[in-house]
Amino acid sequence: VQLQASGGGLVQAGDSLRLSCAASGRGFLRQIVGWFRQAPGKERLFVSAITWNNISTSSDSVKGRFTISRDNRKSTVYLQMNSLKPEDTAVYYCAASSPRLRFDFESRGAYSYWGQGTQVTVSS
Repeated sequence: VQLQASGGGLVQAGDSLRLSCAASGRGFLRQIVGWFRQAPGKERLFVSAITWNNISTSSDSVKGRFTISRDNRKSTVYLQMNSLKPEDTAVYYCAASSPRLRFDFESRGAYSYWGQGTQVTVSS
């Protein structure tokens, strides 16, 4: 599975952005797809994830503002980001993995495939 993240940009606080993670290769339909973000000088942190049957989970920092969704016909996962804050500034990465028991959605190590990242900058 190859992943291509896009949709980042420079916005003002309170604005919205929608990130896309387009997948190619076999097996996307069953993949768990997650979004992580990494601010300068900080570790890469979990943002949100979605299973093949649309069960989703998100970090507390984005709940109520970010929504993850997927379109399996297009092999694409979206991250709708509303009410953006300066602290949301980071490079956003999408990642994918085959499902398995006790999958740790928030662990970077749980994901086998990673996209290249897209920059999101929120000005105050």
